[in-house]
Amino acid sequence: MGSLLSVGVPSPFLDDVLLLLSEVVTNAITHSNAAHTVGGQVAVRITRTGATVRVEVIDAGSTITAPAVRAPTLDDDGGRGLWLVDLLAEEWGFHRDETGGSVWFRLAERD
Repeated sequence: MGSLLSVGVPSPFLDDVLLLLSEVVTNAITHSNAAHTVGGQVAVRITRTGATVRVEVIDAGSTITAPAVRAPTLDDDGGRGLWLVDLLAEEWGFHRDETGGSVWFRLAERD
């Protein structure tokens, strides 16, 4: 991942990518069935095309909830992950089916 993102990528942009990646992976571990299943896995796919990076986090999915943005209050200890993704990413989305799902986001370098 280091060479995919770090070569020619401005530090503030790389910081944003890593922040959002961390949030989405944390959500996958915390809220998906992957964290509650023996041998459950979370995988990350990162692609870079020019000045755009697309990150996809794939997990065993959740049979209970779908990813949703919520507005955190100042007193909340968490709940800012998808709020940050929604705020910083050009676009994001999710896909769920009977075998699992993924959450993805796309970031583009800004001038």
